[in-house]
Amino acid sequence: MGTIHSQAMQYVYQQVLQRLFERFTQAQRASLQLLIQRLLVAAGGAERIDGFKVMLAYGGGQTSAIALAFLRAAQLSIAARSPGTFSLRVVATAQAGTSSTVLGNIDRAFSAMMLYDDPRVDLLILDNGTLRDFDVRQAISRDQQQAERRDTLVIGHLTAGQARATFFNRCYLDLVELYRQGSQWEGGVDAVINAVPQPKRKRYMAWGRRMLREAGGLNQHPLEAFPAAMFQGFAMLRNKQHSQTLGEPMPTQTAEPPARAPRFLNIDDLLIGVEPGTGDLFLSLLGLRFDDLAFGYNESAGVNPLLVAHFQGLRAEYVEGRSYQAGIDDYVRQSLQLARLKPMPPSLLNSTRSQQGDGAAERQRQLASDLAWQAYGLSETQLVCLLFAPFVDQGRNLSVFLNRCAPGMLAATPLLHKALQAKPASAPVIQWLENTSGLPLETLQMLYQRSLAN
Repeated sequence: MGTIHSQAMQYVYQQVLQRLFERFTQAQRASLQLLIQRLLVAAGGAERIDGFKVMLAYGGGQTSAIALAFLRAAQLSIAARSPGTFSLRVVATAQAGTSSTVLGNIDRAFSAMMLYDDPRVDLLILDNGTLRDFDVRQAISRDQQQAERRDTLVIGHLTAGQARATFFNRCYLDLVELYRQGSQWEGGVDAVINAVPQPKRKRYMAWGRRMLREAGGLNQHPLEAFPAAMFQGFAMLRNKQHSQTLGEPMPTQTAEPPARAPRFLNIDDLLIGVEPGTGDLFLSLLGLRFDDLAFGYNESAGVNPLLVAHFQGLRAEYVEGRSYQAGIDDYVRQSLQLARLKPMPPSLLNSTRSQQGDGAAERQRQLASDLAWQAYGLSETQLVCLLFAPFVDQGRNLSVFLNRCAPGMLAATPLLHKALQAKPASAPVIQWLENTSGLPLETLQMLYQRSLAN
């Protein structure tokens, strides 16, 4: 039975490889051969490829899909003409705000390339700081949701809801933690696949060096040449930011030193993108779909673009005195400008333009409100509150917030300040503060002593 099953699976893998080849253009097939050669050289020759293990962080977007398709084609191509092939570890990124569309993309791509039952492939996901097997049916843990909810609110108040600081910086640090744990799990890996385009990679590394330098954690090793040093440095930065932002140390997990010292293997120059006219045909094999407001973002990185757009709409309406529609229009305009700088599948570009129709903003507002509640347990009132940052800097913007959003509480301003100063306060005052902000009084008192981040 074992032999029959093995032969059947070999036939299935051949079919997967054939389907991939049918979607590849001539240029992509040439790039695939270069990728195979690069992997063989990195492994130390064809005779060592069988023990070589590589890792890919998979975000569910187009770049990840192309990288995974190339790596799977390389793995199966080598297996078809050699006794063995390299092992592939895929670690999926997911956050509480990751949409069902993105998770579905990951699951459909894994299924299309027959990754689930292949012993040469590890499929993992990082949930609440712990790696587990990827299962699209298993929801993100409640501990992860609660941690993200708290972080989003606290960082949001400290930055007045600036999208990059509220969502992106934290997600970038979480992504490095995913790399760190994924590259060390069960004996580690030999190479960490880097599919990020070089310009974006350089910007990210410059950001990382600046952050580490400001935190006093930059050492003499080039970050990109020594992944282990980079991951260690960013882990320190992540823990320090957590401690400074939330006022408490982040729980650390001890890990055995990795059995292997991984290196980065850049393959972005080999990933010839999906060409006009062939994009939908190629991506249909992987089942890649797009959120209505996903334009401008190639990878999820744990950041749901629907929420980013929602923030812009709310900021326009409540802070800037414009309309919610005006904020969404700004977001659409920025996204279309990004579309001119990098290729986008026709289906995604059409989805972008469709958001400008009558009533689109209100529909997206309802979708975003539902998502914020389901993912983080946050109401629109609480999101609007953090946009004003009314509690930081000794409550400097509290009167502005009350005048704009809760004029009925203006008379209680002195009582609110007393509660935030940890002075005796009545239960109704405390309840209003906690319900409006979504944070406990102790955290609000901590924010009251902090300054708005630049």
